[in-house]
Amino acid sequence: MAATNGSLMPNAIQEVHAFWIAGGSCDGCSIAAVGASSPSVEDLVSGTLPGVPKVVLHHPVLAVNAGEAFIKPFRLAAKGELGAPFVVICEGSIMDEDLAAETGGYWSGLGADEDENGDPQPIPSSSWVTRMADHAAAVIAVGTCATWGGVPAAAGNPTNAASVMDLLGEDYRSALGLPVVNIPGCAPQGDNITETVVAVLLYLHGIGPLPEFDELGRPAWLFDETVHRGCTRAGYYEEGTFAEKHGDKECLVEVGCWGPVVQCNINKRGALGGMGGCMNVGAPCIGCTMPGFPDSFAPFYQAPPGTNVSSNISRTTGLLVRNLRRMTQSYQNKTQRWKENGHVPSGWGHVKQPNLREKMTHYFYEKLQFRNSPKPGKGIKRLKNNDQVKSS
Repeated sequence: MAATNGSLMPNAIQEVHAFWIAGGSCDGCSIAAVGASSPSVEDLVSGTLPGVPKVVLHHPVLAVNAGEAFIKPFRLAAKGELGAPFVVICEGSIMDEDLAAETGGYWSGLGADEDENGDPQPIPSSSWVTRMADHAAAVIAVGTCATWGGVPAAAGNPTNAASVMDLLGEDYRSALGLPVVNIPGCAPQGDNITETVVAVLLYLHGIGPLPEFDELGRPAWLFDETVHRGCTRAGYYEEGTFAEKHGDKECLVEVGCWGPVVQCNINKRGALGGMGGCMNVGAPCIGCTMPGFPDSFAPFYQAPPGTNVSSNISRTTGLLVRNLRRMTQSYQNKTQRWKENGHVPSGWGHVKQPNLREKMTHYFYEKLQFRNSPKPGKGIKRLKNNDQVKSS
């Protein structure tokens, strides 16, 4: 979705309220968010980011107040009476509260209302989302449970869980004309969360365009590449060498990695503070950012069906590629003096000298290498010869 259709806030704003609502969740997305560093949650709530409105965060775990004092701003926002712009941030899947109500219960709730007898009754989390969505400047779904349904929506679940997008529908638009913004991940990288929030806030503030989102509402600049393209092990795949067991250093495709098809930036950004990330620490990708997770990627840690085709192609081409690269590497690990002398004076071990076939291959390789540029040293020798001719 391009950034040309929305309407910006007519006046610059100083504060934006952020209401964090948790449904079927493990709270991992909250943990990821507070671990973000670029930017950090502290930067957002303190208003220290240039051009970004200060965020007034209403989070059920991080709040300093409780009870009705905590819930009151939610009630005002749901009525459109808050008197300030706000965004709704949803963590966790949306449970089917009608199923729970059949037995007099609820799946997840926030705050309470009194029933006809004056007894407190929990307010379902999904109720807050639907009541606040029409007045919100933006609705942001954080984590795979909120964006697609996630683990709580897996086959056989008793809650009929779904995503925020399923709850609000494809025709939903926020007060500023935005569909639901989705930041998947189980849990997402914290910086993915805060960076997207900042991008949306700059748009709300009227000093920046709305960034591009893909057809599923994901920030395109974060989710337009596959895990595999940014993987530190991708070179092994190209050369057709694969890990046979967990702990091996090669490509993890054959021990159950779905990285070649999964859209995620975990390998580029790391899990936390630029460190870690599934494949970076030896774990295969199980597709946790994708709408089909977890069912479509089961069984975990077993090679995907397409692996036999793609990996065998890589093995076939990789054998040639590996040999050519090793041959080039053997020459590039020698100084010009060592090449001319035909000997490497290393006391660490014997360095094998190239055979006739390798010498011929390298000869033609250098012809290609220096076809548009003189080979270093050639010009100097020619100059000396010319000087000798002139002097004679």
